[in-house]
Amino acid sequence: MGRITQRKQVTRVYRDGGNSQSAGGHGEARFSLRSKLDVLAAEEPLEIRLGGESFTVTMRTPGNDFELVAGFLVAEGMLTSAQDLRSLRYCAGTDEFGNQTYNVIDCDVDPLRVPPVAGHRRNVLTTSACGICGTASIDAVDKTLPSAPGDGPRLRISSETMLRLPDTLRNHQKIFAKTGGVHAAGLFGADGELCCLREDVGRHNAVDKVVGWAFMGDRLPLKGTVLQVSGRASFELVQKAALAGIEMLSAVGAPSSLAVDLAERAGLTLVGFSRGQSANIYTHAHRIQA
Repeated sequence: MGRITQRKQVTRVYRDGGNSQSAGGHGEARFSLRSKLDVLAAEEPLEIRLGGESFTVTMRTPGNDFELVAGFLVAEGMLTSAQDLRSLRYCAGTDEFGNQTYNVIDCDVDPLRVPPVAGHRRNVLTTSACGICGTASIDAVDKTLPSAPGDGPRLRISSETMLRLPDTLRNHQKIFAKTGGVHAAGLFGADGELCCLREDVGRHNAVDKVVGWAFMGDRLPLKGTVLQVSGRASFELVQKAALAGIEMLSAVGAPSSLAVDLAERAGLTLVGFSRGQSANIYTHAHRIQA
């Protein structure tokens, strides 16, 4: 199994504590170079196959790969219930030494859930920074949104609880604490209790892993929950949250205009710039109580 973190030798530049005086009387800072080990977040390709046929390749941090694939397929509109996914398995994928890389997963999905390949297959590499840039047709991006919520819990959350979520998320980010190089997504209840947290070099991957965790545990739709993310709120993250039935997406950073438009249409509460003391509520503020 690929490592979640890797150690690399680096050269660190340090500013020395004291200044020396140059001949002209001006202070001159001194620097030194030292070798040290640095911890990096791992990034490896994951090829997703449908029935043995390559569908896409995404860059991700290894770990929780089945959750990542399941969540990705939920966001693609292929999975809505546990019966839609028959199996997931690692298949052929080796490095230059012939060792299994665990970087190829084949999915057996109900054929009725797989759209025509010509209009849906992702034909280029999906980077860890963008989850939709490889989509073959822009028409495939704006997926059919869930219908109005039916029976089930309705989210009502206090402002105090909502503003605590970024700190709670940060306090549980074990990979970020070691590397400083990953995004996080955390699923919370209305009481602020953390249900699931996943980290990845790609913010969309972290969300897919959370949604995949819920799918594989037969927890969808995720009514009565909040998704807190460590970065900005993009169109894609709003789409993923809405398709999973999540009622509120809160981000530390800014939302895009398209994200706000989609959240409004989807009935999703969208919060941005949530940083402990204040936040902006962009859509459907009725779920947040003062």
